[in-house]
Amino acid sequence: MNTGRWLPLVDRFVAEAFADDDSGLNLRHLRRTLHWLLELDPGADEALQIAALAHDLQRAFRDDEPAARDGFLDPVFLDHHQERGGVIVADFLRREGADAALAERVRTLISRHEEGGTDEQNLLRDADSVSFFENNCDYFLRVLAAKEGPATVRAKFAWMFERIGSEPARRIARPWYEAALARLNGLETNR
Repeated sequence: MNTGRWLPLVDRFVAEAFADDDSGLNLRHLRRTLHWLLELDPGADEALQIAALAHDLQRAFRDDEPAARDGFLDPVFLDHHQERGGVIVADFLRREGADAALAERVRTLISRHEEGGTDEQNLLRDADSVSFFENNCDYFLRVLAAKEGPATVRAKFAWMFERIGSEPARRIARPWYEAALARLNGLETNR
């Protein structure tokens, strides 16, 4: 993997941004998104690798975050999350001396990582979903199902799986998705 000049710097920035996350879940999810991106496309360039590593960085900077009115899938929240995350990473790259074209490309990739759009944005979205199923389901099942309700968690799981566009990514994510649904069914049965 050719990491280029900027990826190690962004990795440090991301790790510092999530230093107070005792669970380590955010950092693990981001680093595994990069891993899955490279599994899906070993030739992904540095801009796409940076976008994978930092796509959820907005979560570490929630000062101006709008309240989610429709649970995890609120479109206003998701748009803010994508756009703000892209701006944070692009601004960081510019401050560190990256050229404007790289910073803008990373911003554009992150700004659509939830819904996709271009082939590269779709690839980023798919890697994000695979990492979500690998890393985040346990937290959703242990904590958020009780807090938000099983139906809300089920909707999030379905959305994260159904948005995957590539068959290779679906194949990777499917066992984790099905296991998460089985656990969720067990939680609902025991209620």
